[in-house]
Amino acid sequence: MGTLAVTGDHDADQLLIDDPFALLLAMMLDQQIPMEWAFKSPFRLKERIPDDFSADRLAVMDPDKAEAAFKEKPALHRFPGSMARRAQELARHLVDHYDGDAARVWTEPASGQELLNRLKALPGYGDEKAKIFLAVLAKRFGVTPEGWESAAGPFADPTPRTVADIDSPEALAQVRAWKKAQKAKGKTKQE
Repeated sequence: MGTLAVTGDHDADQLLIDDPFALLLAMMLDQQIPMEWAFKSPFRLKERIPDDFSADRLAVMDPDKAEAAFKEKPALHRFPGSMARRAQELARHLVDHYDGDAARVWTEPASGQELLNRLKALPGYGDEKAKIFLAVLAKRFGVTPEGWESAAGPFADPTPRTVADIDSPEALAQVRAWKKAQKAKGKTKQE
């Protein structure tokens, strides 16, 4: 069982804890929008495709219908069309490489580096996002393959810098304050 409290909505946070695909999708969406919006979007998407919210379903969904689900108000992202396409790419990757079982991305690797490589191979995941998600898995879900700290880099430390460090509304406020201070200093979240 994980601990994650980023959306301000118990049900949306619980979906992220219970559904590995929702968690991967939320992290993929976490760019150019507030964290709370990105991490609540899988819950909203599940409401819009309630018959079968899964990587398998999204992978084969008509692209126009997927885009419509992302664009329905409130939109799931600032760029709902491109993110709908990227979400379908992520879903197809999970189907093609993990039989649609998103948890296999992190339950099978024997090392932190192997897990990081799997995350970096996901559509929508670059180096930094993969490292942050690795830290989310370790800090919030207890997924700690050997060498995870080295693979996650600065995101493994106790500094409240990312979603990996959020387990309560207070922790969310600490992360926000830290990011604001870093920005004022002209520094990134890796510094």
